Amino acid sequence: MKARLVVLASGSGSNLQAILDACAEERLEADVVFVVVNRRSARAAQRAEEAGVPVAYRPLGPFRDEFPGDIRRARETYDTALACEIAEVHPDLVVQAGWMHLFSSAFLDRFPGMVVNLHPAMPGAFPGAHAIDDAWAAHERDGLDHTGVMVHLVPDEGVDDGPVLAAQRIDIAHDDSRRSLEAKVHAVEHELLVRAIGDYLQR
Repeated sequence: MKARLVVLASGSGSNLQAILDACAEERLEADVVFVVVNRRSARAAQRAEEAGVPVAYRPLGPFRDEFPGDIRRARETYDTALACEIAEVHPDLVVQAGWMHLFSSAFLDRFPGMVVNLHPAMPGAFPGAHAIDDAWAAHERDGLDHTGVMVHLVPDEGVDDGPVLAAQRIDIAHDDSRRSLEAKVHAVEHELLVRAIGDYLQR
């Protein structure tokens, strides 16, 4: 029986596309059964629709409006509502593929050992939303000669620091630019994420 994947994305959805392609080509014994985006402009929604996968737009904004000045309560209420919606499709794995939202335990406790995240840095390096920019700044400032990509479990509210499922180093060449480094990172992301999902599902 194929595994059921829910994919969460906030941007272009190129990593979602890599997963969809791997499923279609049977490189992954899985199906994407639901996609959630939290930004109206996210091209990931279009990619899901083109693949015939149900997609939902679920922004945090309305919850911030409901609880002005209490971002913690807004996040937890949002996370609880989203967890309930995702639970209805009975996922085997929830994949954060460029998902710009830090989940609270209100979400994570609903899916123990089932949430994985893709992060464009090596374990322990450059946590947060600007990892590629941070690596490039370190290269220009200190001569940093590599960065990387990792896929890790998300067991708690820590930022990009859960148990690592896979990681790959990416060298920063002397003739790289910020743009070429980002292209390298994305190319590795697409392969590493698919491989890590497949390996984890077969554990």
